[in-house]
Amino acid sequence: MSAGWIVLGLIVAAVVFAVAVYNRLVTLRNRYKNAYSQIDVQLKRRYDLIPNLVEAAKGYLAHERQTLEAVIAARGQAVSAAGRAAAAPGDPAAMQGLAQAEGVLGGAMSRLLAVFESYPDLKANQNILQVQEELTSTENKISFARQAYNDSVMDYNTRRESFPDNIFANMFTFKEAELLQATESAEERKAPKVSFR
Repeated sequence: MSAGWIVLGLIVAAVVFAVAVYNRLVTLRNRYKNAYSQIDVQLKRRYDLIPNLVEAAKGYLAHERQTLEAVIAARGQAVSAAGRAAAAPGDPAAMQGLAQAEGVLGGAMSRLLAVFESYPDLKANQNILQVQEELTSTENKISFARQAYNDSVMDYNTRRESFPDNIFANMFTFKEAELLQATESAEERKAPKVSFR
């Protein structure tokens, strides 16, 4: 009789332990998905600001049409990639696609900002200055949100790969989440030196 209670106690303890591990993995997965949604909000804000910047610059940059079109095309690709990433945060293909599209957009924006340097009237335009300030603020928010997302993914992946959680992670198909990394070259990573004053 007492052996039966011991066995029952061990079974209950094992079930409680399995439930706790499962719930911890679910919590960590939801945490990184929430962290990605913060990136998504800031990306959408940036994507909404870019057309405003291009529109404000059009009058000054009529003969720089190719640069403006490159920014708009890169924005379109980034919006599509962000949509795929928002549908599946942590998915390796979606996150890599977003990082690549963001790299292309960053390069196009850098070229546009470099063109601005050649136009003193453009640098003094209040609309351009305001949108540029909002873009800078948004870029900082994206950077912080990306860091929070990557930290959440690291916590989730570490727990998912640690024993004994890895047994339950494999049993319940908790897949590895992908970090959001920059893919641009060293040249593209250099911040453009733009002064609007």
